[in-house]
Amino acid sequence: MAGGGVGDAYGEDRATEEQLITPWAFSVASGYTLLRDPRHNKGLAFTEAERDAHYLRGLLPPSLASQELQEKKLMHNLRQYTQPLHRYIAMMDLQERNERLFYKLLIDNVEELLPVVYTPTVGEACQKYGSIYRRPQGLYISLKDKGKILEVLKNWPERSIQVIVVTDGERILGLGDLGCQGMGIPVGKLSLYTALGGVRPSACLPITIDVGTNNETLLNDEFYIGLRQKRATGEEYHELLEEFMNAVKQNYGEKVLTQFEDFANHNAFDLLEKYRESHLVFNDDIQGTASVVLAGLLAALKVVGGTLADHTYLFLGAGEAGTGIAELIALEMSKHAGSPIEECRSKIWLMDSRGLIVASRIDSLQAFKKPWAHEHEPVETLLEAVQSLKPTVLIGTSGKGGTFTQDVVEAMGAQNEKPVIFALSNPTSHSECTAEQAYTWTQGRAVFASGSPFPTVELDGKTLVPGQSNNAYIFPGFGLGVVISGAIRVRDDMLLAASEALAEQVTEEHFAKGLIFPPFTNIRAISARIAAKVAAKAYELGLASRLPRPDDLVKYAESCMYTPTYRCYR
Repeated sequence: MAGGGVGDAYGEDRATEEQLITPWAFSVASGYTLLRDPRHNKGLAFTEAERDAHYLRGLLPPSLASQELQEKKLMHNLRQYTQPLHRYIAMMDLQERNERLFYKLLIDNVEELLPVVYTPTVGEACQKYGSIYRRPQGLYISLKDKGKILEVLKNWPERSIQVIVVTDGERILGLGDLGCQGMGIPVGKLSLYTALGGVRPSACLPITIDVGTNNETLLNDEFYIGLRQKRATGEEYHELLEEFMNAVKQNYGEKVLTQFEDFANHNAFDLLEKYRESHLVFNDDIQGTASVVLAGLLAALKVVGGTLADHTYLFLGAGEAGTGIAELIALEMSKHAGSPIEECRSKIWLMDSRGLIVASRIDSLQAFKKPWAHEHEPVETLLEAVQSLKPTVLIGTSGKGGTFTQDVVEAMGAQNEKPVIFALSNPTSHSECTAEQAYTWTQGRAVFASGSPFPTVELDGKTLVPGQSNNAYIFPGFGLGVVISGAIRVRDDMLLAASEALAEQVTEEHFAKGLIFPPFTNIRAISARIAAKVAAKAYELGLASRLPRPDDLVKYAESCMYTPTYRCYR
């Protein structure tokens, strides 16, 4: 089967790298408009011939600069900023000015720039989004648009959308309700779909659904960019979401992947449950987090030994992330051990703000917590739970910083030769403990991973490299796999395939450094392999619509990936 580049009008995929393309906007862009079009602008990299052909003489200084030289200059400039937010603003400005150069920078310097365009800096950007807002990125759909959402979608200039990331801004990272200013999250997520997963920028659409905010600070902020009203709930909220989901399908078809992002718990589970059978939907907070953590655990087993079923798991935090991870662990356990899912769940314990989730609390629990209510006397503190249940794996998804105290971590170390400790809450200030604390309090024996990045730790002459359980390992490759197979639904088996594919990328060399996730420097190759495994599973389940199935899915995935090198204009 032919490689990528199917209907690739803008010349974005690897398969079209060598082809001459016409810089179409709605007409052929030339002269001043060409320099103002971020998709086609190359700045000083326009050749002499291109400057003549496209009426650029005199509009640019006479010097020519290669893309590599432009990249070098911009990285030098970015490193001059001392504030991460200033780097974020500079990167967003670049994206608005020269799209290919933005992605070239991000791809070539992924470990340095990922924390700038996504967590932790994107959290601060969302908090101050009203003040730093320059040009609209993505679509804003508000309660004012009820009854007209299809028309609003048609206002977006691109027609062939493959991935939508949508938020209602109610639970942005660990920062709470940021209303309309949550737009930084879909914008950041989709830039990673492109940079790390190779989904074309023209096929990505960030959307914020503004139903108001309960954040008094924002409501009183003169620079707030959203609706100044309390959040709509109940019927009014669900009617708007239903109209949105139907409009998406009507406008873009069955095969557009809609990723729900940073919705509050009560809506996140309901929306996923409601639309998973009728639409191609994915919730990164529930499913993406679960998939990457499961990959980390599968890799960690090679260090600590045993199978998933041999271990006991304790979670601090029983929201979207906690219950999503727990369920995926149980599914993987059930698949490999052949045991019923209920039996697998019994090895997994969750704690919420009221203590251990136990059977005696079942009547007062929300529906998504009920499967985790096991027989045990009530336990109020984490330390008591660790001492009583003797878990081998401790996972934090509480959103509260410093909750893995020295007592708790030392108890894990006393009970286990190699305790597995995942402090997953974002941003860094909300992490349950730091890498240094986890290693110091266990004399360097812990197998540690966190949600946000921590520096390497020197302990007793050894260099310990903490793993980052970052969803960016999974969702870009997962999205690419869904897109290239033309999948029409997301199934749990596809998430398990993504986890297994990621765990397979961790080598003995990585384990020797204490890593349970591969380095981000190789993320595009990792994403291609994850995409291939996800696509293979979609074909196996009969959910793929792109036929015939390509013979070599890894090669096919690579050929479909966006590349940011400048194209030559005729």
